[in-house]
Amino acid sequence: MAVTLYRLHGQPVLDDPLMIVALDAWVDAGSAATTAARSLVEGGKKIADIEADALYDYRARRPTLHINDGRMLSADWPRLPLVHRRFADRDALILTGPEPDYRWQELSAELVELARELDVRAWMTLGAIPAAVPHTRPVTVLGLESEDGLLRGGVEPGPMGVMQVPAAAVSVIDLAVMRAGIPTLGYFAQVPHYVNGDYPAAAIALIKAVEPHLGESLPTAMLELEARTMSAKLDTAAAADDSTNSYVERLEEMSDEARLPSGEELIGEIERFLREQDRGDGDLPR
Repeated sequence: MAVTLYRLHGQPVLDDPLMIVALDAWVDAGSAATTAARSLVEGGKKIADIEADALYDYRARRPTLHINDGRMLSADWPRLPLVHRRFADRDALILTGPEPDYRWQELSAELVELARELDVRAWMTLGAIPAAVPHTRPVTVLGLESEDGLLRGGVEPGPMGVMQVPAAAVSVIDLAVMRAGIPTLGYFAQVPHYVNGDYPAAAIALIKAVEPHLGESLPTAMLELEARTMSAKLDTAAAADDSTNSYVERLEEMSDEARLPSGEELIGEIERFLREQDRGDGDLPR
């Protein structure tokens, strides 16, 4: 019997199941995608586990050790659970956690088999990408779809043009799922590239993008409070420096043109974001 990377706990009866995937990586700028996914799993039930030991480099993602009064209590390990939750119109299966370090192609093939086993009808990826956008404007969400008509809520596919960007694990998985004939779509929020840390406004935008697929509105009150707090901090930081304030104003002018970025522009922002991450930068530009 072949050994698989996943372990399914029972065989739930599912209605029109939608698989939703969000992994941390460069395509999770501002932790927006994984924050949105954590909101989606609230009240759900874990129905499967992915074999973490086969996927993670524990020297890069060291487990957190809990110690109390000189006694070791437990360790928190990277996990990749699959959670089932029922919404108004359909069942959703949410897979979220750290991006695997190893065996992306093998994992992709096995997730296709898992999707077939659970009769998944559509596959959705949530992500967030760095972009030259201001924090003072509503978050723009870009869409990807394997066929026309999958995206909802007025989200358009884009950006237009040919792109070559560093792949994330979710992209490799999406390709495998798409080639297996499962309708595949993705929502990617644009996050101001100068934001350092979580960006809850983008998480809210992703949740709102998912809602039409689930048939119900989802609570975002706490995230909205966090988003207002973050916006106020960024306003203060920008106002304290003339060059930064001018930079944000230029971004506002670009944003008000109401156009999607070209592929070349987006690639430039992604490359800059990755360089800043490597250097440990990411604050408001000076």
